[in-house]
Amino acid sequence: MSEAAVTRRGTPAPGDDRALAPAGWPAPDARRRLQLALGALWLLDAILQYQPVMFTRAFSQMLAATAEGNPAFVSRPILWDAHLVGQHLVLLNTAFATVQLLLGLGIAWRPTVRLALGASIVWALGVWWFGEGLGGVLTGTASPLNGAPGPVILYALLAVLLWPRERGGTAAGSAGPAVPFVAARAVGAPAARALWLVLWGSLAYFALLPANRAPQALHTMLSGVTVGEPAWLAAISQHGAALLAHQGLAASVGLAAVLGLVAVGVYLPPSAARAVLAVAAVLAAAVGVAGQDLGGILTGSGTDPESGPLLILLVLAYWPARTGAPRTDGAPADGAPADGARSGSAPADAGRSAGPGPAADRAAGRSVT
Repeated sequence: MSEAAVTRRGTPAPGDDRALAPAGWPAPDARRRLQLALGALWLLDAILQYQPVMFTRAFSQMLAATAEGNPAFVSRPILWDAHLVGQHLVLLNTAFATVQLLLGLGIAWRPTVRLALGASIVWALGVWWFGEGLGGVLTGTASPLNGAPGPVILYALLAVLLWPRERGGTAAGSAGPAVPFVAARAVGAPAARALWLVLWGSLAYFALLPANRAPQALHTMLSGVTVGEPAWLAAISQHGAALLAHQGLAASVGLAAVLGLVAVGVYLPPSAARAVLAVAAVLAAAVGVAGQDLGGILTGSGTDPESGPLLILLVLAYWPARTGAPRTDGAPADGAPADGARSGSAPADAGRSAGPGPAADRAAGRSVT
């Protein structure tokens, strides 16, 4: 068969990602790639939950510690849950880890992505209360450096923003309205921007709490996360702690100013928004490494990588699109099979009717001999 014949039959152009996808299954778009990253984080959490230390009393004690400083209506259910887990450690921890494993796998598999994202929202809200004490937001000691408002609530937020639907009911495979960034596809740009403003605005507020403005507050916070960490990671936190010694007020105000700028960054023109979002990504990475030591996952007792990776995923979800063109790629919505898969037959050859041949000649009014 000649090269021209292959071209007539609709071979994808070089560099087209869809050329790498199996027949009838579209290549992942930007939202799908972010969904897969979210699923990978759930799988990481499941692996960490299967660690041997989680099958000991240390896990129930970890849960009980999140009740400290919370109002009674928050702390009492946490203490009840911690006591229950302590009585049935192997059974309940296995169940917890398996749920997170299924969430990750469900998000990774297109046919179950909606079910898994919905279940992850419910699960995240439960863990936010019973496992994180609402992220400490009611204790008066919440800080962007210690993971406030709680890493697991960011899983729920990402599930909402990456939900596989198009705002306004745009049908899959048809041209839809232009969206400024991926997070706007599910909830619309105004709602998505409002959620971003609330999240980063709350982080700015937490940075200015009296407990965080104390002269040695941030120094103590960073130096206290180094126990059990590898030497290279502990050294990063120790250097950061040394820089912040007796600088609590100035550092808190400066951090709040940067967080406030990030909060309004999504309302700026695309070029300026990209610059602010880049600052947000760098700040999230710095906090995740120096302030949270990757959630202690290298100590053998961490349950998640803390908020750094999740904030970076959020930055990517809000990154301004390169063009304002509507979606015309013809790819089905996330979680829906391609046309050929829906009909149970092989996908149609998109280029066959457009290329030269008898059918094209008849359509053009030319005789065929």
